[in-house]
Amino acid sequence: MAAGGDRPLVFVTVGTDHHPFDRLVGWVDRWLEDGAEATVRCLVQSGTSRPPRRAEHARYLSYPDMEARMADALVVISHGGPGNVMMCRWSGKKPIVVPRRKELGEHVDDHQLAFTRRLGALGEIELAEDESTLRRVLDEVVGGERSLQLPPPETEAAAAIGRFERLVDGLLAGRA
Repeated sequence: MAAGGDRPLVFVTVGTDHHPFDRLVGWVDRWLEDGAEATVRCLVQSGTSRPPRRAEHARYLSYPDMEARMADALVVISHGGPGNVMMCRWSGKKPIVVPRRKELGEHVDDHQLAFTRRLGALGEIELAEDESTLRRVLDEVVGGERSLQLPPPETEAAAAIGRFERLVDGLLAGRA
């Protein structure tokens, strides 16, 4: 990891698709160049995309490394693949998601666009279809105006206990 001391980590992942996602890498580079690199450290998992100019990068990370980076990050920026989005959420992060676009040569079709628009409408992700939205959300999170940390998930055991308690309450209410 680059020298960053106590600066928060922004983790960016473009996934493992063979299509480059230079658009996202460029957006992050410009945000860093415009002053953010003084306040954050940034790691980009770049895949087949061009390496970033302003951030540390690794072409690919192992699954445990991805989990660790997501867990350590203040904010995660991801492409719109379902696996990455779910991994972010499992790590306790509501990701900022930039969907790959077919018309830009970033994927074979626009399934990421349809998927992320649906998740964005449900509030499950922060959808950033343009650079200005990405910058605004990043600035708000890094500036402490908002958090994309998720509450701990309800475990299966907790959910089962809750269902059992409601069942017992319902049975007892019928006896009164």
